[in-house]
Amino acid sequence: MLIAVDGPGASGKGTISRALAAHFHLPHMDTGMLYRAVALNLWRWGGDPASEFEALRACDVAAVDPDDPELRSEPISSIASRVSAYPSVRTALLDRQRQFAQQPGGAVLDGRDIGTIVAPDADAKLFVTASSEVRAQRRVRELLERGLPAHYEDVLTDIRARDERDSSRATAPLRQAGDADVLDTTSLNVGEAIAEAIRLVDQRLKK
Repeated sequence: MLIAVDGPGASGKGTISRALAAHFHLPHMDTGMLYRAVALNLWRWGGDPASEFEALRACDVAAVDPDDPELRSEPISSIASRVSAYPSVRTALLDRQRQFAQQPGGAVLDGRDIGTIVAPDADAKLFVTASSEVRAQRRVRELLERGLPAHYEDVLTDIRARDERDSSRATAPLRQAGDADVLDTTSLNVGEAIAEAIRLVDQRLKK
């Protein structure tokens, strides 16, 4: 069973994907962390995010610790959004994602192009979204809980810029797959969002 979960940042897709993986006893991949790992490599090397060549050189992400707290920092998030627009970077990471998706028994993958590019034949697809204002509130809360500085207006501006960048890029833009179920988490708490996601996947599998 293969489940694809797409959506913009801070929509709740990561939390929902992990919950789906636990519920259906499947392995989970947050594909966004691959791009964050590229960004972290680039950052530590002093590379230029405006250079596709330098971003491609940073695609050897095997040595990056997935638990490194810097992966979720705002500078790395911003760089990841920029380097993920490069076709060569997406191509370099695509095989790793597809191999994970094709493993026996299935998997849950979340990102921005899972249902459209990485796993277009997924058994169930969700497009998780929420208003930009609510997503900014969530991101500020997350950053403050980790002891990092965060200002709502700055975060909101950044989220809107990333949405525009992700949805307008030429390669694998952020968009809802035609056969994906939409899950708007704007007015849902975590438990409600997870319950609705499980219901939608169950409903899709029964079909």
